[in-house]
Amino acid sequence: MKIKMPENVSRIIGTLTEHGYEAYAVGGCVRDSIIHNTPNDWDITTSALPAQVKALFRRTIDTGIKHGTVTIMIGNEGYEVTTYRIDGEYEDGRHPKQVEFTSSLEEDLRRRDFTINAMACNDEGIVDLFGGREDIDNRIIRCVGEAVERFSEDALRMLRAVRFSAQLGYTIEEGTAAAITALAPTISKVSKERIHMELGKLLLSDNPDYISKIHTLGLGQYIFPVYEALKDKDLAGRLLKALPKDIAFRYAGAMYDAGDGAVRKMLKELKLDNLTIKRSADIIKLHDLGVCILKIPTSDAYERMVRAIASQHGVDEFKDALAFDKVFYTVCGDNERCELVKHELEILDIILKRGDALKIGDLAISGDRLIEMGMESGKQIGDVLKMLLDDVIANPEHNNAQYLEMKAREAAAKV
Repeated sequence: MKIKMPENVSRIIGTLTEHGYEAYAVGGCVRDSIIHNTPNDWDITTSALPAQVKALFRRTIDTGIKHGTVTIMIGNEGYEVTTYRIDGEYEDGRHPKQVEFTSSLEEDLRRRDFTINAMACNDEGIVDLFGGREDIDNRIIRCVGEAVERFSEDALRMLRAVRFSAQLGYTIEEGTAAAITALAPTISKVSKERIHMELGKLLLSDNPDYISKIHTLGLGQYIFPVYEALKDKDLAGRLLKALPKDIAFRYAGAMYDAGDGAVRKMLKELKLDNLTIKRSADIIKLHDLGVCILKIPTSDAYERMVRAIASQHGVDEFKDALAFDKVFYTVCGDNERCELVKHELEILDIILKRGDALKIGDLAISGDRLIEMGMESGKQIGDVLKMLLDDVIANPEHNNAQYLEMKAREAAAKV
């Protein structure tokens, strides 16, 4: 099999080989090309030393010169070129204390994490010294060499094994899985940002239910304790498979029976961005909220309740929660509640299209107008506007300036 490389990658490799050096595309780009996925990026490895690489190309950046990496710029694109190397001792479970450059491609590939990531290619073909193509054929995640040694070098590799398993739908080889179980506590030394990067990719994969492997392999208690506390992980798995590929929804699905406070705390620990934290926590906070209107007898009262919830918690937040609940009750097989949620979504859509007031800014009267009417800025105006909003949420037809001015005067007279 010959892999078709991008023109600029072939050009870089060609320039290096023309000057007497070895050079290959390496790692994930080779794996992805073999399984007919489009690589996200193309890394290049070479026998040339960093200074020798820099001498051959006009525009370079010393992105990781200490570890042998130079970025070659062609137009606006950057391509990382790294000298063959042997890693020294990993003192912090992530970075080698020192690296040693080598002229041997085999030694460079030997230090990599999994066989499927330890292949190289150039125009002469694929170099596969550790059985990566066979493991692809057998759909297996296997460490290069001794699994315990690979995971001792970088504990995050244990979670990466689960992530690759989920992304590719592969099984983790028995010896590799056993090493993860034995070394699971060591993942505690890995930064939360790196943990989230892998968890996020896992949850956004086609097999987010593979998150169950962090439990069976013993990793969950150290990196995702809220998931560990789930009463029904099988339900969580089915829910995750059915939810849209949205990280806020997927994290909410992985913690569906936790309180919103626990969700917020967990995601803060994982260093997620504030918007994702809020969205996930709000989904859990509002989960099941709409069910409280199941027994409301009249359509007017039903609409009032939907308006009130949307006004209190936010339209986007309520829509997210209803979308989540729709999937949740479908997965649970609760047809009655599923139909209720569908109806709530329809009612909310009608309310939004009709333009009913749901927040103070939607009112036909403003705080400036209340000041013109003689009210004092501050708490009084805030209280009056809140009273007017409550009125129009209950009676949308009241949202006209004449009526609201009358109600505002009545309220001011009572103060």
